[in-house]
Amino acid sequence: MRCVIARFPFELTKSGVLDSMHGIQPEEIAGESVTIGHHTYPVKQVGQVLTRQDRRDFTAREVVLAMTKLGFTCRGLLQSTAPAYAPAPTPVRYASPPGAPAA
Repeated sequence: MRCVIARFPFELTKSGVLDSMHGIQPEEIAGESVTIGHHTYPVKQVGQVLTRQDRRDFTAREVVLAMTKLGFTCRGLLQSTAPAYAPAPTPVRYASPPGAPAA
């Protein structure tokens, strides 16, 4: 499958990704992740291994899209990173009908 990561075209296959990641120790997951074989890797680590580019040169979204198209399971950010509270609702102010005196 042809995909573009950081403006460079790559020909990726599922077996090629499996071969590239074989023997690579997964790093600690702090964001998006992809399951390859029996391991779950951060998508930035996978992108770096596959493209041999610096992690700052591509987005996690680019790698997630490519891995999803190849059939790998990707996960988003952990729910624990979401705020634990909801902001208080803003009071609603209704407009007066046209021609009515302002309150």
